[in-house]
Amino acid sequence: MAAMLLAPTALPPLAVQGWRRQTTVPTWKRLHNGPRKAVRTFAAKSNKRKSKSQGIIKGPTLISEEDSPGTGSGENPTTSLEVNDNDVTSDEELAVAPRNAVLQACTLTSGLLLAGGLVLREVSHFASSNGWPIADPMDLSFNFETWHLELVVGLVIIVSSSRYILLQTWSDFRNSSEAANRQMLTSLEISDYIVVACLPGISEELLFRGALMPIFGLNWISALVTGAIFGILHLGNGRKYSFAIWATFVGVAYGLAALASSSIIVPMASHSINNIIGGLIWRFSNNIER
Repeated sequence: MAAMLLAPTALPPLAVQGWRRQTTVPTWKRLHNGPRKAVRTFAAKSNKRKSKSQGIIKGPTLISEEDSPGTGSGENPTTSLEVNDNDVTSDEELAVAPRNAVLQACTLTSGLLLAGGLVLREVSHFASSNGWPIADPMDLSFNFETWHLELVVGLVIIVSSSRYILLQTWSDFRNSSEAANRQMLTSLEISDYIVVACLPGISEELLFRGALMPIFGLNWISALVTGAIFGILHLGNGRKYSFAIWATFVGVAYGLAALASSSIIVPMASHSINNIIGGLIWRFSNNIER
């Protein structure tokens, strides 16, 4: 009996301590830290949702780390920004115009210029015949004599050689010409060069030298004025002020040739031939194969 009473007191103290450790007693410290951890967890989730919404609002190029499909594979989200920058750069470059679009635009524009030149010549002729102080545009006729051929050849040599020298020495003019030629001539066949060279050459000379120049007078001042207008209108489509300066010089040369020959055919032929030479030189120098 005594042995039975003494049995409980013979239990090792470690067992009692172990039994006591299994009992979780809430303390003030744990009760105090519990709500704080909950608040931190809620704040962290709110910040994540806020950053996620801000990432969407800023635009399609901003991709957060959680929403990026390549984040799990170790892909850097900034890669999407670099790709978008390259896309923007490529969009800024001048696109190559399709062949049909170039031919249609050239035909339509040349037709309008030709019609405008003919109408303006008739109106100016009527005004001059009725005493208006302007020159008669009919003084620049459509006649062509043998010695005019020498003038055409001389103009072609001067304009084409000057253009070639500028392409080699003036980088801004070279870049301007390259941008315009690449946009308009890349898609064309060799036979198309005759169309895009002759139609503008004929229609522009009829309007500027055959109709507009007589309004300012048949002298070197009128050639200079119409040449400046001709040059300014050649801005655009990748052509900068360097090209406008060049076009002004060419326009003055064509005007002086028209005055010297009293024929509109001389600048028409010179302009068309120079356009063909310039286009073919650009094509073969860039090794474009068709």
